[in-house]
Amino acid sequence: MKINLEHIAIVLQEPHYPENIGAAARAAKNMGISRLLVVNPSGCDLTRMLKTATHHAEDLVLGIEVYDRLEEALKPFQYVVGTTARRGSHRQSVRNPRQLALDLIPISRKNHVALLFGPEASGLANEHIRYCDELVTIPTAEFSSINLAQAVMILVYEIFTASSEKKDHFIPRLATREELESMYAHLKDTLTRINFLSAENPDYRLESLRRFFSRMQVRGRDVQLVRGICRQIEWYCFKRK
Repeated sequence: MKINLEHIAIVLQEPHYPENIGAAARAAKNMGISRLLVVNPSGCDLTRMLKTATHHAEDLVLGIEVYDRLEEALKPFQYVVGTTARRGSHRQSVRNPRQLALDLIPISRKNHVALLFGPEASGLANEHIRYCDELVTIPTAEFSSINLAQAVMILVYEIFTASSEKKDHFIPRLATREELESMYAHLKDTLTRINFLSAENPDYRLESLRRFFSRMQVRGRDVQLVRGICRQIEWYCFKRK
């Protein structure tokens, strides 16, 4: 069974150089990926992008979707993979590209997947990582920094060539980022009102809940269940008075 490439998209967060956008488009097109999203780019010089994309990927460059905010770009996706070279308290569980590609085989059948890449100089920040269901890092010998377009090429190559002889493992449609973010906002409001989250810094503890739910592959009906629990808590604690 192969990955459904029609459900895979590249998302570039704040790329600084049009040449990298064009080269990323070329890499994606070479490996059968036909959707490219760019968030808050420093420059979108079409001539410079097309120079590195070449005529082969011109259609992909001309069809680039541009967004001001990452949250808006990720709304329709059910599964988000963030790329990182750094480790930390928010980046403990990290896959390599080959492992990730195999994970995506069943997920991609019913779900749209975003491969998220950060700015060239700094990579993804923690505020971007919070939207990710899984993290991937490209192993290197000594120097961990890889050119943006090269990183895209390595990842999409592994995804293009991924196949599995294992028994089919079905994964249903998961909740979109829009559904999840609405759930997290509802949880934040409800749990702050009952003092489970600190009113001064509710996001600190909410991050642990985000990581908890990201390990569960939450479905749309799960989101409705959690939000129903929140509404019942609100009714019991506040509406009955």
